Amino acid sequence: MRDLKIAVVGTGNWGRHLVRNYHDLGVLYACCDIDEDKLESARKNFNVSKTFSDLGTILSDPEVDGVVIAAPAVDHYRLAKASIEAKKATFVEKPMALKESHCRELLELSERNNTVLMVGHLMLYHPALKKIKEYIDSGELGEIYYSYSQRVNLGAVRRDENSLWSFAPHDISMLVYLFGGEVENVSARGQFYLQKDLEDVVFLSLYFRDKKMSQVQISWLDPHKERKLTIVGSRKMLVFDDVQSVEKIKIYNKGVDKKGRSNFDSYGDYLTLRTGDIYLPHVDMVEPLRMECVHFLDCIRENRRPLTDGRNGLEVVKILEKAQESLRNNGLPVAV
Repeated sequence: MRDLKIAVVGTGNWGRHLVRNYHDLGVLYACCDIDEDKLESARKNFNVSKTFSDLGTILSDPEVDGVVIAAPAVDHYRLAKASIEAKKATFVEKPMALKESHCRELLELSERNNTVLMVGHLMLYHPALKKIKEYIDSGELGEIYYSYSQRVNLGAVRRDENSLWSFAPHDISMLVYLFGGEVENVSARGQFYLQKDLEDVVFLSLYFRDKKMSQVQISWLDPHKERKLTIVGSRKMLVFDDVQSVEKIKIYNKGVDKKGRSNFDSYGDYLTLRTGDIYLPHVDMVEPLRMECVHFLDCIRENRRPLTDGRNGLEVVKILEKAQESLRNNGLPVAV
């Protein structure tokens, strides 16, 4: 089989990292952007010979095997639909689209055309997350009770999407992957301070059918940069801190043990606190984005279903849409 040829659509703040990775993997064929300065940067830094402002030129090129879409979220549905209709393997950044109905349409279209459709849920390609999944599935942490996470920063403020749609896809995709259960209902409350009707800060709660629950704090208006997930289990507790360059995972041998009640006079004696060692497992760090890009190429070559396929993208957007409904109704729980 000849070498694959990938076209990247959208070469801005995040797209340029995709351009870099596909260039380093030796498969970057073309770039597309409506901003000529960004195309000039791609030509200068990555020696891209084919640059276009029109997506149609790329989609009509039989040499293009895969299209990588890193445009603003409001354009994801339109661009991904055109790519899939052209029967190109299609990667679209998160969120897959801004409506559940659009996601479902893209999924059905890709299945009819037998075309690879992959969504950029980056965290599922993080080496630390794979290790955390192993700890959960092996029972190392015991029964999972709940989790909470912070994804906050003083960062880029979006114009087309609020912080829920910009940041929460990372945490929702992680929690669905790690916990493996269905989200039963969601509630969300937030506030906009910088731009009318675009929430800068959101507090999102997820409730799973098996009694697990999770809270996610999201903000691009915060003095700290935090990317942290805490998971509390019946046997042990785990903290994943992605801001740390090392020691990304800490496992705490802490919990509450239950003993036979017949030997005790009070309920307090029946429940005993346990505090043990802190374990720092080694994580072989590889850039998650590189792993994600390699996975897309493997799926094209083998025509197989990606880990973060269209169904995964649909599930996350379905939860986001219900969370947005709750946000509009001042935190009223909404069934998923």
